[in-house]
Amino acid sequence: MVSVNDIKNGMTIEVDGNIFQILEFQHVKPGKGAAFVKMKLKNLRTGSINEQTFNSSTKVGRALIEKKTMQYLYKDGSSYIFMNMEDYSQISLPLSQIENEIKFITENSEVELLYYIDELLGVNIPEKVELTVVSTEPGVKGNTTSTANKEAVLNTGLTIRVPLFVNEGDIVIVSTK
Repeated sequence: MVSVNDIKNGMTIEVDGNIFQILEFQHVKPGKGAAFVKMKLKNLRTGSINEQTFNSSTKVGRALIEKKTMQYLYKDGSSYIFMNMEDYSQISLPLSQIENEIKFITENSEVELLYYIDELLGVNIPEKVELTVVSTEPGVKGNTTSTANKEAVLNTGLTIRVPLFVNEGDIVIVSTK
């Protein structure tokens, strides 16, 4: 158990059977009444973000999250196969569990899988990834009437807006946040 006065951003806690990551917190000491801590929490099971307020004397359970480095191998039907880099065991994840993250993962790329005890919570991907442009319209010189961007489809199927000078086969750096 850890006191809410000793928390830090990024720490994971367990409250009412749910596992949360602390995104922000604010210690408030009003002129009248007891101090309290206001937290912005991300539920690691559902991905939802909410705010909760705790009395400053409250203690919460610390949730120890284990990170395992895995390599994405391939897609098998509606499942995605990852391999543990230490013991070469493989794990299959359904699309529903990594729906947002798979847009940024290419074959043979390394990611971290997050575990709480034996429960797989999700995938942790880098903040920025390099992806290859597989199709885009050629940029026409002087075509800057409204915006100087065009659509490009990347090797993971993700569609983004890129500058006119980007061509097929180019590598672009994409923010995952």
